[in-house]
Amino acid sequence: MQVVGYETGEGLYVASGGAVEFVEATAGTELTYGLGDRRCAGTVHDGDHIACDAPESPYCDAHGGVWVCARCTGTCLKDEMDCHEEHALYLAAFAPDVLKVGVTRLWRLETRLREQGADRAAHVRTLPDGRIAREVESELASRDGLVDRVRVPTKLDGFGRDVDEGAWEALLDRFDPIETFSFDDGLDLADRPVAETLAAGTVRGWKGRVLVLDRGGSTYAVDARDLVGFELTEEVPDRELQSSLGAFGT
Repeated sequence: MQVVGYETGEGLYVASGGAVEFVEATAGTELTYGLGDRRCAGTVHDGDHIACDAPESPYCDAHGGVWVCARCTGTCLKDEMDCHEEHALYLAAFAPDVLKVGVTRLWRLETRLREQGADRAAHVRTLPDGRIAREVESELASRDGLVDRVRVPTKLDGFGRDVDEGAWEALLDRFDPIETFSFDDGLDLADRPVAETLAAGTVRGWKGRVLVLDRGGSTYAVDARDLVGFELTEEVPDRELQSSLGAFGT
């Protein structure tokens, strides 16, 4: 049984013998899997899993691909531009003080913000298509010193911490937000969780694509993408895990 995908906030997609099933991983769920070998997760087509034996993970070159829109700055990298629907330009804050600008299709705005694990966000402009939205995004990133992507390790640094409200409000003062958002992940973290790759423990919840698990008196943060490609085993290894006690340090 191989992990072939995940649904932020919901669970994991696993495949066995070509069939794809969903393993729930919502708050309170007990996960009891060990991790075996890891290889390319292959692809899912029309609901069926097509396996791949390539050792590269989570995907080999044939199945990885790069979403060109993620690199777009207004000059279309596709053979033909196809992002003709309205796009939202948004600002997002990640605790404690990372400020990001981004774009997404208007109808996906709140979903996209939750997928990213943002703590605060603001919809600041609606633009007619993706090309114009990316141009404006690139301009704001350069002019206002905002990042246009936030890596998972940076996000983990903010778990259990508060947003710098002064910096966030100062940013919003330069715009006229259409709508603002404040997300409560419900994790109730007293300490910063330890980054680990495991699939055993009690699910505390999710923040973006990070699955938070309690196990053995400590709390762990698992990047769900790091699980993709692994074979799940029924035997949970009794290995030493770093304790989350004092994870914040001084």
